[in-house]
This record gives sequence, structure tokens and C-alpha cells, in this order.
Amino acid sequence: MDRNIRHAGTGLATLAIIVLIGAQALGAPKYSDWATPTWLGDVVNSTAEDAGPAISKNGLALYFYSTRAGGQGGEDIYVSYRSSLDGAWGAPLALAATINTAALERVPAFSRDGHWMFFARGAANALDIWVSYRLHTDEDFGDFGWQAAQPVSSLNTAFGEAGPSFFQDDEVAATYLFFNSTRPGGLGAQDIYVATRQPDGSFAGISNVRELNSPFIDARSSVRHDGLEIVFLSNRQTGSVQGQLDLWHSTRDSTTAPWSTPTPLVTLNTSANDYTPYLSADGGEIYFASERAGGLGLGDLYMSTRGKVHP
Repeated sequence: MDRNIRHAGTGLATLAIIVLIGAQALGAPKYSDWATPTWLGDVVNSTAEDAGPAISKNGLALYFYSTRAGGQGGEDIYVSYRSSLDGAWGAPLALAATINTAALERVPAFSRDGHWMFFARGAANALDIWVSYRLHTDEDFGDFGWQAAQPVSSLNTAFGEAGPSFFQDDEVAATYLFFNSTRPGGLGAQDIYVATRQPDGSFAGISNVRELNSPFIDARSSVRHDGLEIVFLSNRQTGSVQGQLDLWHSTRDSTTAPWSTPTPLVTLNTSANDYTPYLSADGGEIYFASERAGGLGLGDLYMSTRGKVHP
């Protein structure tokens, strides 16, 4: 091959890589700091514990678990609706017996298309991950709403699995479920793991996301829609397994790159427990539970917003 042609081809390949990296950098959104959190009010919150929120893709349905009276078990999953993005939340409704049982049901999370809901079910120290399907993404009840849930047996162990978070990576044509587990071999009391969804709906290739975990509790992660940010709860800062829970986050340059060293979300955390975060579809809102002063119950639901920063 002619040397000039060979060098020209190498130069074009290098240029293509530079352009790709530049496009990825430009495409990665930058955000402002989180604003002061807003309490979701006494229609949504109760004198019991309200936690584990998840917001629908269109922002009009808020799901969470609660220990309030009137449910099927000690913890049940509820949904509250609003008619517009700036509308008031309506009175929460308990999901049907296809979801709620005499066991504990907590921390729901959704597939990108809104057809699948993953959540934890079981006893406090022996939770498993379950999944339900609905035909219509704007219905929670009836024939087209949530169908009878099934355990995700490819993820569950005799220990405890909970805190699911669904991430669909279009760049590599793969879908992942992040979750936390108390299974042996982790770094702490609970660790964050990730698994890849298979064509038959099962999950395989379970791995410990070691760069996110600590010797303490790391759980209830939520991945931004582009896969470049993750938020989760941890009590690592107190240096005690029984210590205060705070909200943490980590970022990465691409969906195949390692996560950065996690840092606390200082504008959201208080001296009380702040836990179970969930990011909105556009990454501009975060919903979470907190035991801070001013609430009604053992844990209340809050949200915060942030804006995109343009270069």
C-alpha cells in the first residue's frame, strides 16, 4: 500500500475518533445544582411512612410505597395522579391485589416504555424482585392495567434483593437492571449490582458495581435516561452500618466507562435520613423520602428540580 494513502487512512480514522468523542461530550447534558426540596404535601403524604417514589415518564403519575392504614400488608404500593405538570397531586390509590399482598411491597421502578414495573416483595430481611406488565401505559387498574406480578427468579437469592432500576442503553442495544442485594461477596451490608436482560426476559451476567459500593449500605439506585448518572442512598458518611442515610450520586463519560467516585448530594441531604431517590425521565427532577423536620410521618415524600446548563 502507498505510504501516503496508508497515512491518510490513519489520519481519517483518528479524526473520526476525535469527532465521535467530541460529539459525545457535546451530547452529554450538564445540569445546575438541585434546588431546595419541596414537600409533596398532606394529600400525598400521611402520618405513616411514605417512601420509595417513582415518577411516570410523562410526569403525571407518582408511585410510592406506604405503611398507611387500609392497605393489603405492612407496605403497599400507591399511585397519585395529576392532570398537568404544574397541577396538584390527587389522593393516592392503592394498587390492586395483582401488586399488593399481605407481604411487603416497596420501591417500584419502570421500564422506559412504561409497560413493565419492577418492585420488591417479601419480608423485611428476605425481599425479592418482582415484575408486572400492563397493556396500556396510562392505566393502573382493570384488564389493561397491572397484571399478576411474577418473581424475577434469575435475580433472586435466599438473601435479599430490592431497589430495582431499569436502564435501556440504545448505544450498545442492551437493557440492564440495577438492584441492591445482601448476598455474600459484596463490599458492605448491601451492595448495588447490575444484570443484563436476555431475549426471554430473564437477567444474566450479574456483577457487583464495585466503584459505587462501600463497606456500609448502598441501595435504591436510579439511573438517568442516558446512563451517565446514577443516584442512590448510602450511610457511608457516618462510618456505621446503622448510621444516617443520605443521597449520593456518580457519573460516567459513557455507558461503557466506569462510574466516578460517588459524592453526596449536599443540597438535598439533612441531618435526618434522606433515602430512596428516583430520577425523572428527563433527569430534571428527583423524588425521594426524608425524615426531616416538617413532615407528617416517619418518612415523607419530597422533590427537587434542576435545569440544564448550556455551554
